[in-house]
Amino acid sequence: MLGVVTAAVAGLLLLLLLLRDRLFPFLWEDLGAFLALGGAAARCHRRLSRRPAVTLLEVFQEHARRQPHRPLLLFQDDVYTYRDVEQRSSRAAHAFSQRLGLKPGQTVAVFLPNEPTYVWTWLALAKLGCSMACLNCNVRGQALLHALAAAQATFVLASTELQDALEEVLPALQRDGIKVFYLSSKSPTPGVEALLPAIEAASDKPLPSHYRAGITATSKAIYIYTSGTTGLPKAAVITEQKLLMVASLGRICGIRGTDHVYTTLPLYHSAGLLIGVGGCLEMGATCVLRSKFSASQFWDDCRRYNVTVIQYVGELMRYLCNTPKRDNDQKHGVRLAVGNGLRAEVWKEFLQRFGPISIWEFYGATEGNAGFINYTGKIGAVGRANPFLKSFAPFELIKYNVEEDEPVRDERGLCIRVRPGETGLLVIKITKNTPFYGYAGDSKKTEKKILRDVLVKGDAFFNSGDLLMMDHEKFVYFQDRVGDTFRWKGENVATTEVEATLAMVNFIQEVNVYGVSVPGCEGKCGMAAIRLKPGMSFEGENLYAFTKETLPSYAAPRFVRIQEALEITGTFKQCKGNLVREGFDPNIIKDPLFFRDEKKKSYVPMNTDIYAAIQEAKINL
Repeated sequence: MLGVVTAAVAGLLLLLLLLRDRLFPFLWEDLGAFLALGGAAARCHRRLSRRPAVTLLEVFQEHARRQPHRPLLLFQDDVYTYRDVEQRSSRAAHAFSQRLGLKPGQTVAVFLPNEPTYVWTWLALAKLGCSMACLNCNVRGQALLHALAAAQATFVLASTELQDALEEVLPALQRDGIKVFYLSSKSPTPGVEALLPAIEAASDKPLPSHYRAGITATSKAIYIYTSGTTGLPKAAVITEQKLLMVASLGRICGIRGTDHVYTTLPLYHSAGLLIGVGGCLEMGATCVLRSKFSASQFWDDCRRYNVTVIQYVGELMRYLCNTPKRDNDQKHGVRLAVGNGLRAEVWKEFLQRFGPISIWEFYGATEGNAGFINYTGKIGAVGRANPFLKSFAPFELIKYNVEEDEPVRDERGLCIRVRPGETGLLVIKITKNTPFYGYAGDSKKTEKKILRDVLVKGDAFFNSGDLLMMDHEKFVYFQDRVGDTFRWKGENVATTEVEATLAMVNFIQEVNVYGVSVPGCEGKCGMAAIRLKPGMSFEGENLYAFTKETLPSYAAPRFVRIQEALEITGTFKQCKGNLVREGFDPNIIKDPLFFRDEKKKSYVPMNTDIYAAIQEAKINL
């Protein structure tokens, strides 16, 4: 009997193996990803459950003890080893303690560009048990004051490079009792002390352990401000647990301790600081840091610093593909690219031009409670609906009414799942495994990101604000942001889909699609801001013919605006806010404007007569 059962089980296993590729084609990939992510989560839990807790700081310090002479930072012509950074951060911590009187639990804002000082300042504050608020170097005036207030920062550590921005708000800061210091040898601003002499004179001995005695998994480590294109910045809370978990993303994607990771992204953003630098601290790898992204210098830097891993976000990869081709495009040591926001058409072009680099695209919001990783290399996808992982981090794609700007609910008041192939709002269940900590100093905005009564009464999900689609193979694709998708002629128009189509036009270098209001019309009408390829001109008839053939009539842009450069955020995301506000008024806009003329079957120059006719509803759009 036992022999019969054994043979039956063996036969069943053999059958499953034979049918695996047909029934479960991604079984091993899904299982491998689950084990990798589960292992990372278990490692973080073990570290943070110890007393005292082992955070990313302690992981870095262990690397500094084991490999003191390994380079941690390569910046321009300078090399900083793990020992260098450990000692410099200790000096800074002693100086901050003595000169600023910092105590555990306080929040200190840093207003610094990409430079090594950013890294050891972060570690110094961590050694004192303080939280760091990462101010966006591009914020000014009221937005800067709001960011400081949100995180309840009582100190600002700044670079003299940002002197003008700092002096603009200095009277307000002094009035509010916020103390400001430059991390430089001399101060160009009266009343603002330069701390570098004190740092260089300080001891590099380890800090007393009592500074971090109260640190736990839920302690607030960092505040990172969401890089929205409109409104005031929101301070997303990054706990020690989330910091350690996000820093583990590099390990999950295949980064090794021997790698040189090239980071051109701003350190005030989660990708640059937590994944780029943090991933190196976690793995004991080397971070090649650049002050600002340069498409023309990118591959030269990769060759100069022996880069093996690159980071990207948003349009960065498109900018690389837009550079003039060189004979040595594939002569580099890069084997891995990690990032998010890579469009399918750019993905293909990048691989074709720069060689077989393993691309690990991921999806996740700075303040979000979970995300996706594309561990199979499926071009265009942000990840998979891994059945093993979904039990750990439950998510749903639900029907969303773009016009009403809210989820669709059934007669019971619950949300409705979309079918495979349909676009839906991504929501992620808030659980013990996937907590949502929200925004500092803004309980209303925190609550606004929580969607309740999704599947059952009383449940709570994080509202990502993003529209995604899952295909029949369970691959997940980013479609659009809720605020960017617009409705026209009774149809939803996903800006990213229209952008991907228009990007194929031979004279278009970059394109940004958005919806504009038209008097007397419901919804919003499509408009495209375009940057032309060098030496090429706008061809209205050809664009009309192309859009007629490739886009539904409701998705074809009615207006086109030619710009010399498209506005982007510091993290290479396209800005739509100003474009939407300016609309298509030729009395305001100085850029060349074109109107889709159905009679002439062309995009014709926009003038005040056409504009007036549209305003008076004399032209049917």
